[in-house]
Amino acid sequence: METVQNQVEVKQAWVREDLVIVPMQAESATDAIAQLGARLQAGGFVKDSWTQAAIEREKTFATGLPTPEIGVAIPHADVEHVLQQAIAVGVLEEAVEFGEMGSPDSTVPVRIVCALAVARSELLVKLLQQLVEMFQSPEILKQIAEARSPANIVRIFDHHIQIEEEVEG
Repeated sequence: METVQNQVEVKQAWVREDLVIVPMQAESATDAIAQLGARLQAGGFVKDSWTQAAIEREKTFATGLPTPEIGVAIPHADVEHVLQQAIAVGVLEEAVEFGEMGSPDSTVPVRIVCALAVARSELLVKLLQQLVEMFQSPEILKQIAEARSPANIVRIFDHHIQIEEEVEG
């Protein structure tokens, strides 16, 4: 017998301490995505197909954002690879090159990588809007880049990412 759960959390905690790698070392964009994908998978947020799907998606639809001073990338995979929503965050000690979103021939030196696990496409749009707005602030980027603990990263994201889910039914 299947049980259907109709759970709604008014304020979703998108980032958890076990999904944060700080400081993070990666050889490449692919390596950074794989490390964050492993965290998401270990936490039960994504299927084992997520990492490869995100890496493949990155080749076609690059996610590097040319943000002020500190580059950010927001790799993600399609919703069918996601079990539960979350964001895994890596703060790189040394920047790695990600392709620039919307400019396939350009790259962005990225220090902050936010791997997105979003189970519904309409939520992804809202989340991307809030993240892009958040990353326009050099002060917020500096706070994230200088954070020395996962708890600090969680606090910063909790303060800026607020998406309420609508109750269905």
